[in-house]
Amino acid sequence: MNLTIIGTGYVGLVTGACLADIGNDVLCLDLDQRKIDVLNQGGVPIHEPGLQEIIARNRKAGRLKFTTDVAASVAHGEIQFIAVGTPSDEDGSADLQYVLAAARNIGRHMNGYKVIVDKSTVPVGTAVRVREAIAEELAARDAQHMFSVVSNPEFLKEGAAVEDFTRPDRIVLGCDEDVPGEKAREVMKRLYAPFNRNRERTLYMDVRSAEFTKYAANAMLATRISFMNELANLADRVGADIEAVRRGIGSDPRIGYDFLYAGCGYGGSCFPKDVQALINTAVERQQSLRILEAVEAVNEAQKKILAHKIVERLGDDLSGRTFGVWGLAFKPNTDDMREAPSRPLIAELLKRGARVKAYDPVAVDEARRVFALDLQDVPHQHARLTFESDEMDVARGADALVILTEWKVFKSPDFDSLKQHLRTPLIFDGRNLYEPEALSELGIEYHAIGRQPARREGITAPQTAAAQNGAAEPQHATSDAALAR
Repeated sequence: MNLTIIGTGYVGLVTGACLADIGNDVLCLDLDQRKIDVLNQGGVPIHEPGLQEIIARNRKAGRLKFTTDVAASVAHGEIQFIAVGTPSDEDGSADLQYVLAAARNIGRHMNGYKVIVDKSTVPVGTAVRVREAIAEELAARDAQHMFSVVSNPEFLKEGAAVEDFTRPDRIVLGCDEDVPGEKAREVMKRLYAPFNRNRERTLYMDVRSAEFTKYAANAMLATRISFMNELANLADRVGADIEAVRRGIGSDPRIGYDFLYAGCGYGGSCFPKDVQALINTAVERQQSLRILEAVEAVNEAQKKILAHKIVERLGDDLSGRTFGVWGLAFKPNTDDMREAPSRPLIAELLKRGARVKAYDPVAVDEARRVFALDLQDVPHQHARLTFESDEMDVARGADALVILTEWKVFKSPDFDSLKQHLRTPLIFDGRNLYEPEALSELGIEYHAIGRQPARREGITAPQTAAAQNGAAEPQHATSDAALAR
């Protein structure tokens, strides 16, 4: 089948490459000439495991091409996937200007039946606006071509998007029940047939329900994360171990283990934006989504939790101290820095006078760009932020190590070497990678999320702020040992 993908961002590239890989003829459109030049030269503007190999293979086979020619892209595909960005507007609503611009371009140039697929994450009712935009353009040139707008939301996890696309647990299709909609349903059924060979994965529904499904899914997952983070903060106060609690509740099949890990908050391009957009949709209809408002508030507060722990341990003034940071991207296997917890944490450390040395296996270049923008108004702070090419270089001479992304390379480091590099054997872990008792036995002071720091006699560590003021430092209970989860 001939397919057009409008937008070569994260969703568009994965969609186009994976559909080309099963034999379709795919043309990807983007108005950013620089991005198209990179793709046509064999580069890939995002980091996603396995994607570069699929793109290279299908470019060589002639099944995947990239262009800035709008008219050619509309002429090419019977199916037109709209996969452009829907960033948050100032009020938290999804900004649909790029979606509607793509729709208008289709209406200006189409010369036959088209299935227009909303692949971007869009609010309920967007398909109606897309349909109206196309109809207006057709009317302006007195054309009467049949078309249908389908909602086909993506469910791709960054870092595992290729696997998610090629082995989906469900394919959601929202189609109208009129004649164009029935035809669109058959076209989409044929397109996705290769993914349904061993069992039917496609869920057919009305368009509005399909649009709602995407937001509902992300809102549920974000809720689980914020729920566990609130429990972790309470566990800190009552002396419980949130990892033991996670295992205890996750073993209940009604709950399960997914998205129950406590940490320093969620980020990325989906959860923050989609939760805000769903809240805004409710506000527009005079309804309050109190649970999601709390989810959002909890997450914003959670991004500050490590800074609170650091200040509680080392004092308000961090001048002269150096912190090593492991992990900058919002999650492993991606270079995505959008809403990453590393951004407010590093900004807070710099504001308090610290020096920060940071490392990420993939996201360093993107982090340089992002922090240059974040800190452009405070160049004296930016000067105290450096990026290293090795995780141990980050630790060398640091007063403490801060872990913000759960990359595999961080899960079982050489702790003896790490101790030798650190000025003080002190770790603040925002992802609960290690067991407190195990690190205590190695002579490392360890502060995580919802886990009690274990300390053993003989560990030399800087005093807490309370101890510096003459107060006795509290003793903490230890927990079970095993190094990494």
